[in-house]
Amino acid sequence: MSIKGLDVSEFQGIIDWAQVKSAGYQFAMLRAGYGYRTPDQQFQRNAAECNRVGIPAGAYWFCYALSPEDARKEADGCLEVIAPYRMEYPICYDIEHASLTYAEQNGVTFTPSLATQIVKAFCDRIEERGYFAMYYSNQNFLETYLSRDLNRRYALWFARYGSRYDGIDYGIWQYTSTGSIPGITGNVDLDTGYVDYASVIRKAGLNHLGSKPVPPPKPTPPPADYITYVVQSGDTLSEIAVRYGTTYQALAALNNISDPNLIHPGQTIRVPEKSGPAPRYYTIRSGDTLSEIAVRFGTSVAALMSLNGITNPNLIYAGNTIRIS
Repeated sequence: MSIKGLDVSEFQGIIDWAQVKSAGYQFAMLRAGYGYRTPDQQFQRNAAECNRVGIPAGAYWFCYALSPEDARKEADGCLEVIAPYRMEYPICYDIEHASLTYAEQNGVTFTPSLATQIVKAFCDRIEERGYFAMYYSNQNFLETYLSRDLNRRYALWFARYGSRYDGIDYGIWQYTSTGSIPGITGNVDLDTGYVDYASVIRKAGLNHLGSKPVPPPKPTPPPADYITYVVQSGDTLSEIAVRYGTTYQALAALNNISDPNLIHPGQTIRVPEKSGPAPRYYTIRSGDTLSEIAVRFGTSVAALMSLNGITNPNLIYAGNTIRIS
């Protein structure tokens, strides 16, 4: 069995999903978000469009967890985002070397034991909520950091470009990051499925397909005028509040933080925005530097550091969104 698929995120922009379906693509894996409750900016549209045109879709969440508890929180954030949509394919945890780098930059050493525990924590939480769990990685990360027992327990989505690798068992193979598809501008990841997950999930009664999923409680909607800030190592809510001219109580209320003393590096929080021109944002890509971003947008490294509370210009992370102006 060979099923034609693709995976996308906000980096593919606005997709014409009707054209994608007409081109013969039979499933899509959609990035739902990353880290601590940071949704992908195009997930809602991508999921709604896949549901509308009839492309079976699953979701993936990028790992920035530093512990199994972080991984469970990331799973909860993923579940909140996907709840309103029909998910006929697995819910997947994307863990790779960027996850490792982020952990090291935050003082955590990824061992095979820790990496395996993190994947298990995420996937177990997904299964607890009645969804089909999967994890994603590449050959080097799998062989270095993840137990071989994992792919006997959970489905594996495997990344290896250019040629097929048969040394491990996997259900989806991501074989290129430079595909071209009608309806999508620029490069896109392409995949081949070897398991009819839509049928497997439907027959097993998973992913709440027999009835409309019940979304988990939503936090109180924030005001329209706010910015986001990614918590850095050593930050406290009080210090962030002073930096942005607000109070820690306001930040706690805006972000549904029950204990102001419990925030962690990598967590994205909302900060009240003062009146003025509409802010601009940029999502960091792999290989970016702060100086290159500053040049691209006609600003300075110092200005970007000040706007985003960045203390070390050499520590920025792919997938995080920063304010430009």
